[in-house]
Amino acid sequence: MSLPDPKATEEVAPEDVAAWLAADDASAPVVIDCREADELEICRIDGARWIPLGQIPAAIDDLRRESARGIVISCHHGVRSLRAARYLRQQGIERAFSMEGGIDAWSSRIDSSVPRY
Repeated sequence: MSLPDPKATEEVAPEDVAAWLAADDASAPVVIDCREADELEICRIDGARWIPLGQIPAAIDDLRRESARGIVISCHHGVRSLRAARYLRQQGIERAFSMEGGIDAWSSRIDSSVPRY
């Protein structure tokens, strides 16, 4: 499964993210959780890397190195992650996407054991 055309959408479905994480494929997109530390203590998606939204600009060089794989960012409901994906695109990382609905959608559609808040 591959990322969609970045010109067609800024978001990917949680189901696609789950498939990429389950495949544990080195060519799969990098999944980043941009929520804050207190939110991460409540719940998290296994396999996602944590970079709080405010630290994404400082991580831009590392993200550029991994951008060929694509980057999918998640947050609580998909608002902050969409902002982060747009920022990355403005920085030249075209294959940056937001996970539609955030971890809330993940909990309701993928893994109900992930607490909702």
